[in-house]
Amino acid sequence: WYKRVPTKGQSTDKLFLMLRLNVIRIFSYKFAKTAVIAGCSRMAQSGNAPDLKKTSYADEKNEFVRKPSTFRKTVSWNPDAEFPAERGRYHLYVSKACPWAHRTLICRKLKGLEDVIDVNVVSWKFSEVGWIFSPDLPGCTPDTVNGLTYMKDIYLLADKSYEGRYTVPVLWDKKTKTVVNNESSEIIRMFNSAFNEFCSPECQQVDVYPENLRREIDELNEWIYKDINNGVYRAGFATGQDAYDRAVSEVFAALDKVEGILSQRRYLTGNTITEADVRLYTTLARFDVVYVGHFKAYNLNLYHNDC
Repeated sequence: WYKRVPTKGQSTDKLFLMLRLNVIRIFSYKFAKTAVIAGCSRMAQSGNAPDLKKTSYADEKNEFVRKPSTFRKTVSWNPDAEFPAERGRYHLYVSKACPWAHRTLICRKLKGLEDVIDVNVVSWKFSEVGWIFSPDLPGCTPDTVNGLTYMKDIYLLADKSYEGRYTVPVLWDKKTKTVVNNESSEIIRMFNSAFNEFCSPECQQVDVYPENLRREIDELNEWIYKDINNGVYRAGFATGQDAYDRAVSEVFAALDKVEGILSQRRYLTGNTITEADVRLYTTLARFDVVYVGHFKAYNLNLYHNDC
């Protein structure tokens, strides 16, 4: 779907249609262009990687290395836990431009937690100090919990000595006024199971990490994260041509692998949607409008062959 434009008389893959229609509904090019992190690497117009100085994101091989999330506590169904599940206690900070935050919004919706965990949305525009609340912009909100202006302020409210990245999503505890977790992969698992008692009977049946599929889901997550979710960033933030070439090659090899799987089944693990599908989708939905244009995550040979 990502490299072929059907000629007259050819059928279009269902996944192609689904993703294209969703992208058209959710995004516009104007939105997508302003949604990308400010200061991100831009590949030269020729498609080559830029000659950029070393950055804090790049290693000695000019490859982008994502820094790990810092806050890694867990909300639990156990009432005696440090952070027990409670209706209205926790708050989610997101950006609709961010694929990692998008994961948490999808799982919150799938589990019917809209009345259990409320949400604030930062601007898609990235300020000089990071994510900013701009309630005057469409789809954005003020910080209704702490009344702050920047995500940076929220992190420093939780820990005055914090020196890491001011990322979204953030799961905030209103009771103790701290960040519980800022790792999307862990937040979606909390939403999947920790708040079940507050879900409707129908939503209680939704399980995006079922025990019988966990091994398969974990295996899928491992290479999809490395080569697709994070792979597009490894291309966009590469500071050398060789690093860029390696990243792009791995992105498209993984997309071929995904296409092979989805040509045989509706979802990655079969007939049931799981977190592996959610994690993949938030990258695919942004692929053409963000990663191709801004990160130059495309393979010229593929497009030339199709013309």
